[in-house]
Amino acid sequence: MYCPYCRNDIEKGITNCPHCGNYLGGQFNFSVGGGTGNIGARAAVPPIIVEQAPGIARAEFIRKTYTHMALAVLAFIILESILLGWSGAKSLVITMVRGYNWLIVLGVFMGVSWVADKWARSSTSKETQYAGLGLYILAEAFIFLPLLYVAKNFVGESVIGSAGFVTLGLFAGLTFVVFSSKKDFSFMRNILCVGCPVAFGIIVASIIFGFTFGVLFAGIMVAFAAGAILYNTSNILHHYRTDQYVAAALSLFASVMLLFWYVLQIFISLDD
Repeated sequence: MYCPYCRNDIEKGITNCPHCGNYLGGQFNFSVGGGTGNIGARAAVPPIIVEQAPGIARAEFIRKTYTHMALAVLAFIILESILLGWSGAKSLVITMVRGYNWLIVLGVFMGVSWVADKWARSSTSKETQYAGLGLYILAEAFIFLPLLYVAKNFVGESVIGSAGFVTLGLFAGLTFVVFSSKKDFSFMRNILCVGCPVAFGIIVASIIFGFTFGVLFAGIMVAFAAGAILYNTSNILHHYRTDQYVAAALSLFASVMLLFWYVLQIFISLDD
C-alpha cells in the first residue's frame, strides 16, 4: 500500500500517513503495484497540528516555513534595491514623510498587512496564500523606503549591513532558544496584544506632537520584536497546521522586519 499524497509505502488501515502526516481516514485502497484506489476529497482532510504530526511531516513543515521566509527576505532585498535605485525615490520619500502623511502610510500599511495575513491563512487556495505573502513583502519594501533612504544617503550604506548582521544574529539566537528548549511561548500572546496598540499609540503621538524617544524607545521595541519572534517561532513548533507554512513564514518575516527596523534606527541614532 502507498500514501496517495506522498506515495510512500504505508501499512493498511492507518488513519494518518507516518511520512507526510496527511489524514487518510481509512478511506483508501491503493496498492504499490498501481491498483486503483479511493480516498475522500482533500478539502475534507481535517487540519493536522504540527505538534501532533509525525516527525517527517513536522520537519517538512519547518523546512518549508524557513525556506519561504528566506525567500521573502531575498525578495524584500531585491525590491528595496530597485526602489532605492529608482530616480523618483527621493520625491516619494519626501511625500511619504511630509506633515501627517506618515500617519496615512502607517494606516495603509496596517490595512494591507491585515489583508495579506488573511490571504496567507486561506485554507482554500495556495495561490491566495502566496498572493498574501507577496503583498506583504511589497508593503514592507515601501514602508522601509524612507528609513533605508536616510541610512544610505545620510549615514552610509555600511550601517544597513551592520544592522542586518545584528538582526540575523539576534534572530538566530532567539530561534535556538525556542528549538532547544521546545518551550511553548504562547503565553506571550497577551503581552504582545497589549504592547502593540500601546507602541502604535506612542508612535502616533510622536508624529502629532513632534517628539521622539530616540534610542530608548527603539531599544524597547527591539525587546518587543524579540518577544514576537519567540512567540511566532513557538507557534511554528506547536500550533500551526502542516499546510500553513506560508502563513507561518509571513508571521516570522514580519517579526524579523520589525526587529530590523528598530535595530537600524539604533545604529542611525548612534551615528549622529
